[in-house]
Amino acid sequence: MMERKHCNFIKEYRSIQSILIITLLGITMAGLYGQKKPADPLKPVISNLPAANPSEVGMRMDTISHLLELIRQTNHPDFRGLIVFKNNKLVVEEYFNTFWRATIEDIRSAGKSITGILAGIAIDQGLISSVDQRLDAFFPAFSNHKGQPIRIRDLLAMSSGLDADDNNNNSPGNFTNWVLEDDWIQFAQTLPEVFPPGSRYVYNDVCPMLIGEIIQKASGMTLATFAEKYLFAPLGIEEYYWYSAPNGHTVPMGNLYLSTLDFAKIGLLLLNEGMWMGSRVVSQQWIQQLSKPRFDLSSIDPFAQGYGNFWFTGTKVWKGKSIPYYYASGNGGNLLFIVPEFQMVVALTSTAYGQGYGHFRGHRIFETILHAIN
Repeated sequence: MMERKHCNFIKEYRSIQSILIITLLGITMAGLYGQKKPADPLKPVISNLPAANPSEVGMRMDTISHLLELIRQTNHPDFRGLIVFKNNKLVVEEYFNTFWRATIEDIRSAGKSITGILAGIAIDQGLISSVDQRLDAFFPAFSNHKGQPIRIRDLLAMSSGLDADDNNNNSPGNFTNWVLEDDWIQFAQTLPEVFPPGSRYVYNDVCPMLIGEIIQKASGMTLATFAEKYLFAPLGIEEYYWYSAPNGHTVPMGNLYLSTLDFAKIGLLLLNEGMWMGSRVVSQQWIQQLSKPRFDLSSIDPFAQGYGNFWFTGTKVWKGKSIPYYYASGNGGNLLFIVPEFQMVVALTSTAYGQGYGHFRGHRIFETILHAIN
């Protein structure tokens, strides 16, 4: 296992910043149904992960092949990996720009979604009684906090009510004001309440930080150790790298390094409602909750329609039908999509950190893959 060390947590940027790249991708992707070319051969078979040709699972091989060719031929030096599972079979595994199967990549704020899974495991184990449990049950000092009690469900929905907004540099709870503090909980207690908990979505790092601290306190382990024992090891994830803060605690807000394939395996776990190779890793009830949004984001987010439990939700139109999905999203275009209706998982890794086009590119590739389904 790789050593974990501390670093500054790097903020999630979600705005689109490059019209040029958007235009370029719009033009190139429009050619996906043009000239056909054979796809590259699949990588060697992985133990316990059956592989198939896209055409064997009802996907158009020419569309997939053309997509991969476009990615390679256009100037995308920061694109790293693309994995597609369909019907529990590995149908696309491609790496770019010196990346390969074993390379691990910082998935940034997609790590929040992993923390959301770990919260479910903690509930399954009784470490957290339910999403209705109050924050002050773990940190009694919060009982003296002015305002209404904060519950686990509020934290999981980015709805604590605390003055913490990572899109507002003037917010006292902006991550730049506290990530290097020795005592995160003590700092969080100083934040004023600006709206009733559970009433509004505000993207921030305080909420996942508090969830991570709760899991660490309840389990007696660092979040990384808890993840390794109850999530990574069952899935055969051996190489990862999760930063810890100066206080020695795992950073629950992001900065988790995974390979593209291991990132996708987490999606496959969710697709199978918490089961992995015949063993239960997380409860079906919790997995079903991940795809149920608490808040509508359609008016404020260029990609997502909803949010809850540290996962985003959305829909895409396929042959005139609205197809729901849910996904993890990290700065730079690190994305993990789960599409239950199509029994499909799509994982993308990218290092376009701080560049809005990374998200646009990832969503456009995902949409193209959806339209490759017959």
